[in-house]
Amino acid sequence: MAKSKDKRANRLINESSPYLLQHAYNPVDWYPWGDDALSRAKQEDKPILVSIGYAACHWCHVMEHQSFENEKIAEVMNQNFVCIKVDREERPDVDAIYMAAVHAMGLQGGWPLNVFLNSEAKPFYGGTYFQPQQWLALLRNIANAYTNNRSELNESAKQFAEHLNQSELEAYGLKQSQLQVQEEDLQKIFSSLSTRFDKKYGGFSPAPKFPMPSNYLWLLRYHHHTQDEKALKHLHLTLREMAYGGLYDQIGGGFARYSVDEEWLVPHFEKMLYDNGQLISLYAEAYQATRETLYHDVVYETIAFVERELMSSDGGFYSSLDADSEGEEGKFYTFTKDELHRLFESEEPLFSKYYHATAAGNFEHGRNILHRRISDEAFAEENELELEVLQDMVQNWKEKIMEVRANRVRPGLDDKILCSWNALMLKGLADAYYTFGNKHFLKLAIRNADFILRNLKKGNRLYHNYKNGKATIDGFLEDYALLINAFIRMYEVTFNEDWLKQAKELTDYTLENFFDEAECMFYFTDQESEKLIARKKELFDNVMPSSNSAMAINLHLLGLYFDAEHYTELSENMLSRMKDLILKEPSHLSNWAILYYYKLADTAEVAIVGPDAPEMRAEISSFYLPNMLLAGTTETSNLPLLQHREAIGGKTTFYVCFNKSCQFPVHTAAEALEQLSGKQKSEKFTAL
Repeated sequence: MAKSKDKRANRLINESSPYLLQHAYNPVDWYPWGDDALSRAKQEDKPILVSIGYAACHWCHVMEHQSFENEKIAEVMNQNFVCIKVDREERPDVDAIYMAAVHAMGLQGGWPLNVFLNSEAKPFYGGTYFQPQQWLALLRNIANAYTNNRSELNESAKQFAEHLNQSELEAYGLKQSQLQVQEEDLQKIFSSLSTRFDKKYGGFSPAPKFPMPSNYLWLLRYHHHTQDEKALKHLHLTLREMAYGGLYDQIGGGFARYSVDEEWLVPHFEKMLYDNGQLISLYAEAYQATRETLYHDVVYETIAFVERELMSSDGGFYSSLDADSEGEEGKFYTFTKDELHRLFESEEPLFSKYYHATAAGNFEHGRNILHRRISDEAFAEENELELEVLQDMVQNWKEKIMEVRANRVRPGLDDKILCSWNALMLKGLADAYYTFGNKHFLKLAIRNADFILRNLKKGNRLYHNYKNGKATIDGFLEDYALLINAFIRMYEVTFNEDWLKQAKELTDYTLENFFDEAECMFYFTDQESEKLIARKKELFDNVMPSSNSAMAINLHLLGLYFDAEHYTELSENMLSRMKDLILKEPSHLSNWAILYYYKLADTAEVAIVGPDAPEMRAEISSFYLPNMLLAGTTETSNLPLLQHREAIGGKTTFYVCFNKSCQFPVHTAAEALEQLSGKQKSEKFTAL
């Protein structure tokens, strides 16, 4: 969002975050989060206002325009408060603490998040978006109360701070016990999830609807394990409706952050890297399991979108695209019927039928969100067209729309690069290569992984952010957990052991600097990093997997790769604490539920040794085997999973094992698949 340069810049002008820079010419005397602001509050005995948002947040922009650009309101803020602006994507630790505080106050959370603190940074009141007059009145009331009722506010702040420091495990009554995994628990998890299935449009009721990829990754595994057709039916319904709806950019590829309605029609138009990385993984897995052509197309188009619009010249991925352009949400992506008629002329009626565009429009100002409802096969038959003819027309339509969009004012780009979000995209690219074998996907993945190692890793420590050649914020657990997971996948698709070495080194660093021995969980922040008023643990899966569930899965996988019993025990201890909650609230613990499935079904360890190991890997990875760990070498390896294994008779050899018991070595992918499918008799197991 462009700002007038005739105004005097505030301190945010020296920041790299696009969100903070958007506020650099506000008349508000903003500080970034840091010692300068906190020290001034103590010195001047002033309350602190912490205002938290992110660059692609529509209502953050609205509140800035209405209140933070208002001279009168800014004067009240500057006189009575030390004002701090926070980019929640740069500082998820700060955001998590003060969001938890607002929830503890019994208020609805969201962004923009505005929280009032005393001079010790302890919160006593907060809220989200306020209209200008409401905001002005609140500022005056808070300032008055801070002057005249300080002791009461400080007491409230003390109590909220104590609440924030309560153990998350204690709050939910989570205790360690011997891990017992049972088949019927998978059915309980599915039954709980299915009570909220939207059986008409997919996803979970009610609206707004977020993609929540880990829920559907779990459904894929549940169906694979049980062959329950209800799970597959709901998965197909959801993935199809998301891909047909306005949530998905029908022209340029890529998904918006969420749908405001139950039909996946009207999105909140911001496009986030973390969503698209995870959805590439989900649709790639779904294709592997079903061979549904739509899923193939979504993966290819979404990767093309990310490469075209979110990839930096040196291989990193930017964070997001704004929802707005020219001050209107969705204007870049939507069209009036007249615009379409001028563009397509005689083909416009068929285009409008295909994408459901009307004269009245389905969005603001008579504009149309382009979307589909049926397959190309069904549309071709309905309109008496050859399928190939229709597909050629659709491709031509897309190219014309992209030409028009190229001349429109683009949505704002948040060009900071975040380690954790890049890790999700890296994993998505590796998953896409694993499924489709497209070497371009692997090339993009390796380039991104190299970028991360060059710019976001120093020694065994990670940094969270990168912009303008600088990485300035210490890594959070999400950075380590998601990058470790991506590196494990990079090993599986390349058999380059450097990726596993990197994953293990990062894991050992987290155990030393993030792990709480007493509760057998990881803190979100490094013990070497800035100390806030509370040190939190992230337990619940949300739009991204929780950092603890990701670490528990990493420990499970690395325990198998390195025959490291202490990793395996930690993973099981973490899962045992969460088990009861997983059964009660699986929709917010679905990544934990995936680990539960891994423990129940016994992860298959498949080692491929011999000159054709890469080709054999490609052959076996074309099948959907969600609980399989792959290792391989063309010669010999000291990796525990590969030690003392050789290419028997000089021929590439498969070793298929479960829980330290192995089947006879075989020489073809077909034979290995037969063993993995359980068709071999149990008496053929032997210790190797």
